[in-house]
Amino acid sequence: MTIKYTKSFLNRLEDIFAESDYILRYEKGNFQSGYCILNDNKIAIVNKYFPLDGKINALLEILKSIDIQSNKLSDKNKAFFQELMQTSLEI
Repeated sequence: MTIKYTKSFLNRLEDIFAESDYILRYEKGNFQSGYCILNDNKIAIVNKYFPLDGKINALLEILKSIDIQSNKLSDKNKAFFQELMQTSLEI
């Protein structure tokens, strides 16, 4: 799968978070990697001042590092999520 740096691709990534147990927030902060994961509270925070491609890369990294239960996702998002997990992130 090719990573597309568009607003609609970002929205699809956000939809996966919306259907999962994790809460996605955009906040200001000086996170070393551009994002922060609070595993105990299941919150993922991304730097809101990141450009579009930075937000997409951060969300992809987060999705690969947390445990998303794909059985809670809709069929459309489940297929998209499985494609993402097979894609290697090339930065």
